[in-house]
Amino acid sequence: MRMKPQHGKSGISRRDSLKLSGLALGGLVGGGLSGSGARPVRAADDPGDPAQLYTYFQELPEFEPGTPLEDNEMRITFMGSGFPTPRRAQAEMSLFVEVGPWIEGTKDPNHPDNPVYGRATDSFIFDCGAGASTNYAAMRIPFSRMDKIFVSHLHGDHVNDVGHVYWMGPSVDRKSPLYVWGPGPSGVKSPRPPRRLYDDGTRAFCQHLREALRWATESFSFQTTSYEGYDAPTREGWIVPDKRGPVSDDPPADGYALIPIELDWTKYGKREGDNLAYYNPKTGVKITHFPVIHTRKGAIGYKLEWNGLSMIYTSDTKPEKHCIRQANNGGRGVDVFIHEMILPADVLTMKTMRITDPDDVDATLWQLALDAARTVQNSSHTPQGAYGYLLSQIEKAPRLAVATHFTVSDDAILGFNDAAYMGALESVRLHVPDATWDPGGVVPNDGAHHITWSTDLMVLRIFPDTIRVERGVVSDYTFQPYPGALYPDQNPPKYDDGDPLTLYGNAYAQIDTTEAIVSTEEGGDDDGNPTYRKDGY
Repeated sequence: MRMKPQHGKSGISRRDSLKLSGLALGGLVGGGLSGSGARPVRAADDPGDPAQLYTYFQELPEFEPGTPLEDNEMRITFMGSGFPTPRRAQAEMSLFVEVGPWIEGTKDPNHPDNPVYGRATDSFIFDCGAGASTNYAAMRIPFSRMDKIFVSHLHGDHVNDVGHVYWMGPSVDRKSPLYVWGPGPSGVKSPRPPRRLYDDGTRAFCQHLREALRWATESFSFQTTSYEGYDAPTREGWIVPDKRGPVSDDPPADGYALIPIELDWTKYGKREGDNLAYYNPKTGVKITHFPVIHTRKGAIGYKLEWNGLSMIYTSDTKPEKHCIRQANNGGRGVDVFIHEMILPADVLTMKTMRITDPDDVDATLWQLALDAARTVQNSSHTPQGAYGYLLSQIEKAPRLAVATHFTVSDDAILGFNDAAYMGALESVRLHVPDATWDPGGVVPNDGAHHITWSTDLMVLRIFPDTIRVERGVVSDYTFQPYPGALYPDQNPPKYDDGDPLTLYGNAYAQIDTTEAIVSTEEGGDDDGNPTYRKDGY
């Protein structure tokens, strides 16, 4: 990244020597913040300061979790937005996408006072990295609404919490299969003899995940995990390219049925429909995919279209042309363009080392760390200047461009050290000078370049005439919402006690109770529970 000349130093410091390499990395030029729309925020002086803020997010209008969707609304909630490893402010990547209209919750007729949450007409998870499940709970999203996961690639920071959604869901309120879309095998052979061709696609991932969690799923199967009358989605009209069913011996309608839908990652719509991932005639949602460039063959991005609205989620990628073609969308453009952005290698290195000047650390140590960051960037990611270049190549500006997978803070966006290190905003403006960072949370449909940076709990509410950017207001102590759905016709559990009047099976079938401590009969609860006593003793 180019920086302003540093005065009062003799010779050429490592800081000065980064000028030329920074041009190649970030595509940036020197100078302070400029251009209309710059945020009136004083950038932090310490890029490693744990107290740094993302002021823009704090100023957004509040969003109440559980707010029903409007009939013409597409909603995107960032449940994870960060660069690995996760930090308190940003879990690893995960988007929750919903479309209207809102469907009110139906109560169990046998228990009319039980609360039941409503739901969107259709909903989808895109990636599910570590920590994201915490935000789903905080935003009051029950497991019954988390049944379709679209994976962009199989890096841990994009799939780490898939296991949690899978094994925990059936013990709560997802009594139906978990569907996981993702790329097929990479086709890349190992470089050393015997030149193995690994089965590294989504189906293999799901097969191994299912068996890795065998103990956990069996142990929870004294509870019901399915219900009568469940219609497999293919019979309801889902159109998907892979219909091979569960990866193991689980019944195909069971909550522990893990069903991968593997996608040919080489396809991008050259032939009509060759890149279809999901189409539901009932809800009108269509999802297609396209290849991106990220560390190994087999990474993909997604485009979702519904009711005249559209979004693109590229996930992690180097700058590449498919993203531009997909965003052009036949001249129609897209409403929301969500593309990763990474800090330039020198700034990323300083952030992780908690320094503001390369001369503050040993020269060898600095060079080793910087080279490692450059290698990662060159194989995998889009720096902030390149992000701006991509936007400049899209024929019709997206109504909102969102930079994600980015460690947000005021100084990362606005620069630091008196703007010696340029922030991401001005870097983008070198390519799209009219880029506006809107402070009010309302993005008009005016054809201009509107941009923002995502962080956890940011909510995009997309309508035909405007986009609202809001922030979820949650408690750190929110329980996972339950029930999101009630099924009075639940099937007997796998480990059943034969009692037709209970939804639970034999709680003792898988344990040895020889040494168990139980209460005496006196003070036990009305149901004869051998452990719990109403008197609390």
